[in-house]
Amino acid sequence: MGNAGTAGNVDDNVDLAQFHEIFFEEAGEHLDRMEALLVDIDLAAPGAETLNAIFRAAHSIKGGAATFGFRDITELTHEMETVFDLVRNGEMALGSEIVDLFLASGDMLKNMLAERRAGGSGVSGAPVQDLCARLRALLAPGAVRPLRGAAAEVAAAAQAAAPGAAREKRIQVLEIVFGPFDERITPKMIDGVIEDLAGFGELQNLPSQDASVADAGAAPARAKSARTKSGRARARGAKRGAKPALHVVEQPAERRVRLTTDVGVQDMIDTLGFMVAPDRVRVTPVEGEPTAALDAPGEDFGLFEENAAQTETPSAASAETTSPAEPPAAPKVVELKAPGKIAPAADAASIRVSVQKVDYLINLVGELVITQSMLAQTAAQADPVMYESLANGIAQLERNTRDLQEASMSIRMMPMSVVFSRFPRLVRDLAGKLGKEIELRTEGDDAELDKGLTEHIVDPLTHLVRNSLDHGIEMPEERLAQGKIRKGTITLRAYHKGGNIVIEVADDGKGLDRERILAKAKERGMAVSAEMSDQEVWQLIFEPGFSTAAVVTDVSGRGVGMDVVKRNIAELGGRVEIDSVIGAGTRITIRLPLTLAILDGMSVRVGSEIFIIPLGYVVESLQPEVGAIHSVQNAGQVIAVRGDFLPMLALHGVFNMKHDAQSWEQGIVVIIEAEGTKTALFVDDLVGQHQVVIKSIETNYRKVPGISGATIMGDGRVALILDVGHLVARAGSRIARAA
Repeated sequence: MGNAGTAGNVDDNVDLAQFHEIFFEEAGEHLDRMEALLVDIDLAAPGAETLNAIFRAAHSIKGGAATFGFRDITELTHEMETVFDLVRNGEMALGSEIVDLFLASGDMLKNMLAERRAGGSGVSGAPVQDLCARLRALLAPGAVRPLRGAAAEVAAAAQAAAPGAAREKRIQVLEIVFGPFDERITPKMIDGVIEDLAGFGELQNLPSQDASVADAGAAPARAKSARTKSGRARARGAKRGAKPALHVVEQPAERRVRLTTDVGVQDMIDTLGFMVAPDRVRVTPVEGEPTAALDAPGEDFGLFEENAAQTETPSAASAETTSPAEPPAAPKVVELKAPGKIAPAADAASIRVSVQKVDYLINLVGELVITQSMLAQTAAQADPVMYESLANGIAQLERNTRDLQEASMSIRMMPMSVVFSRFPRLVRDLAGKLGKEIELRTEGDDAELDKGLTEHIVDPLTHLVRNSLDHGIEMPEERLAQGKIRKGTITLRAYHKGGNIVIEVADDGKGLDRERILAKAKERGMAVSAEMSDQEVWQLIFEPGFSTAAVVTDVSGRGVGMDVVKRNIAELGGRVEIDSVIGAGTRITIRLPLTLAILDGMSVRVGSEIFIIPLGYVVESLQPEVGAIHSVQNAGQVIAVRGDFLPMLALHGVFNMKHDAQSWEQGIVVIIEAEGTKTALFVDDLVGQHQVVIKSIETNYRKVPGISGATIMGDGRVALILDVGHLVARAGSRIARAA
């Protein structure tokens, strides 16, 4: 017992702060999941699995917060858990006020987590206490509204028909084995999770396979069994029964307990989820004990997976015909797995890695790509016959480097669902505020984008969605008068095209009013004309301060949103396009590179310097013919290309540098396009096309107009990456001044 006491002292000194980041990330995921489910839930007939999932999210956050002593988070999630346990058990009707209260509580929990993450002592005071009081008020006599009449019949029918619906719950004795544990999991933490399991019924510790556990067979920890649903909801809110008698000398390889319970298996998954992965949990029904199933394994919840060697449980009839000489069959072993998913194999399990480590890895791979390029360029000068093995090795290195580069970049790629999942809540809240009926649809959620881009694309998309909500979609009565359905639709769509990802924000609202935009532009003193194309007119809405709204509201109307969208997208190396039909709707298209780290580019030469043009902006290249280039007074030169006159921009003139081409016909013209406008870029020569690793100019020097970044070529020289948007705007402004 002396050793046990020593271990306890060691455990007390364990710094649990090292696990905080894991908890914060997992809690954030639970909150996002809960919010998505609450926004989409059908109030008339909520699915049983949806209700269970929302309850489990609150339960999991509460368990983790209690482990780390975050009392403010524990208190709020406890109140949420108590209320929703009544809802999921059919003892309280789910109404919009409960959904709104849970969404508000989720927002408060995000603030609490942010405060704790920043090292604060937590959020307290009136806002938190007000939410807790409002949640407790739902439990007051007369406030709880049980399902009655048609609503009760619908809920009962839905529960009976749902594949995951819980049938009659009876007592089941289960032997639970979980482990091995990560080296960061301390015995004190294991004791805590066993204490939580004891809250589900009557728990007895069993001898562990690891000899380091003393007194593992101590007296069972008894808990009052709450057989009624309401009793169970109250009982889970407090510590029930005596604590398990645990005296741990050192961390065991695994732990074994026997639990007599009537609680659903998924609650056990959530309780053990912070400690071990689902594939490290094994559950065995104990023979000779009450065997009425909790919820038929694999049938109701889909939570059990049988071992390959034991695919059936002998029925009572087959047991009677078994020969007495045969030994009794071993109890069937089942494994817990995530709901609706197959338990991952050990080699398929995921791990959490900090973004800083991933960025460092990608930077190293980028340096490796540059080194490989240098070696390849040097080896190209050697005789391939004499140095055949060297040439073969360099070629193999190039293939392996490219594969490594693609594999490392894929680590940073995130599905667009991470971005799109933020908008159902925004649409729900804002539509209710504006008195509109709006449905949000998403397509291409699995399209992947660099994590750095996903973090920067949220604000522009938020502006566009809010704009569609306020200006695009009409009021229900107005839509009906126009022959449309009452409910408007906003569609978020993402897909890959070439080396870019395309994101569309479309609505079926009133569309853009060309005449109104032109009138507003003239009122502001902008140079516009009736001969402007639709694309040119639509681009006017991106001007700073431009707005056609008749009334300024707290949603929009000040003209400070769309210019931010254009600027942010341009900084990410992308461009924005608009298509609109009056009375039918508007579609805004954003084109972005897939990643901010690697670029497909065309290298061009001016004098002795190399420049990189992002390939997504290149339309074509050609050698000018005699007489194709004309001078325009005060506007420089233009080139005739198949009947169109494009402004010419000589790159050597932009950067005031020496060049080799002595006439237009001796050089090369590269046609580039940005924001629907084409420009002819004059250079000395084309060098080639290849992938380059982007290096920041601003980080290492300062911002240079016309330059978006730099890269290192195979010969070790630095090549500058052109800011195509800036160059096109420069050429356009020169033509506008001449006009």
